[in-house]
Amino acid sequence: MIFLRLFYEFFKTGLFAIGGGLATLPFLSDMAEKTGWFTQEDLANMVAISESTPGPIGVNMATYVGYTTGGQSGVPLGNIIGAVIATLGLIAPSIIVILIIFKILQIFKDNRYVKAAFYALRPASTGMIAAAGISVVEISLFHLGLFETGGLPAVFNWQAIILAVVLFLLIKYLPKVNKKLDFHPAVYLALSAVVGIILQFE
Repeated sequence: MIFLRLFYEFFKTGLFAIGGGLATLPFLSDMAEKTGWFTQEDLANMVAISESTPGPIGVNMATYVGYTTGGQSGVPLGNIIGAVIATLGLIAPSIIVILIIFKILQIFKDNRYVKAAFYALRPASTGMIAAAGISVVEISLFHLGLFETGGLPAVFNWQAIILAVVLFLLIKYLPKVNKKLDFHPAVYLALSAVVGIILQFE
């Protein structure tokens, strides 16, 4: 049943995605390939939506996938049920693990082996987030599939690249010009959405 599969897939993601919401991206990318519930382009869109809405990115993305996938089940209110189940699947491992190890960590928090294990998890988590970031950049700024037909110039999504550069410069240098121009990131996300609609980004 689709709901059990949703819970299982997101439970695995929540269990191994150490390092926060962005660390879920490699698992979601693998999930897209394995299940066909969403595409890599959908994943990039989910990142944008999750970053622009309140709450942890991983939870937002689990809710989004559960909602869209559950809606295809044919069950009444399937989209809502799917959203709840996928979200619960993602957060359940954290709750279980925290409940189990809280007392143990209190006892062993100064143990050098425990410290070493957590220290070693940091670069692994950083690498996973970096890999996911590269995937999102690849989807957002390039059309690698067009290389064979259109050559190198066709690979670059010039509209998106120009927008990314402009946004980077605005975010980096506007606050230095005037502190009042230090806008919240949501402002830039909203402006980008407007530009995408006006220029009909694909």
